[in-house]
Amino acid sequence: MSTKQGEENNKLVANNKKAYHEYFIEDKYEAGLALCGTEVKSLRQGKCSIKEAYIKIDKGEVYIIGMNISPYEKGNIFNKDPLRVRKLLLHSYEINKLIGGSSEQGYTIMPLAVYFKNGKAKIQIGLAKGKKNYDKRQEIAKKDMRRETMRQFKVKNL
Repeated sequence: MSTKQGEENNKLVANNKKAYHEYFIEDKYEAGLALCGTEVKSLRQGKCSIKEAYIKIDKGEVYIIGMNISPYEKGNIFNKDPLRVRKLLLHSYEINKLIGGSSEQGYTIMPLAVYFKNGKAKIQIGLAKGKKNYDKRQEIAKKDMRRETMRQFKVKNL
């Protein structure tokens, strides 16, 4: 398999669209996942959900809680608990930035996407601030307006 330099081999497994609707994403970080063999095989089949997941920092280490990786069918006794707490692999300076950011009022750390990058399982996490109801309504109105203008543009150019 030949790849051009700078081109990355990414395969999206799970995406958290709800996070973009509920929160303003300030910073994004890429973290590795500490997984077992059968969990990786299950991820490759796309059996993962991060909708209810959240990130917790404990004693300088970052963990993801509530991430559901379905058991691998052919795993037998090697399968782990689907909802077990998993460690995230980050550099210490990134952990320090996350600790500083999440300690501010109204900020939290959310999982955004799970994907494979060059054969390794990665998770994108973001430092997020909660949106108010009026922010959500404004964003929905902008999307509707953008969709309507694209529809009109399409009709004019046909």
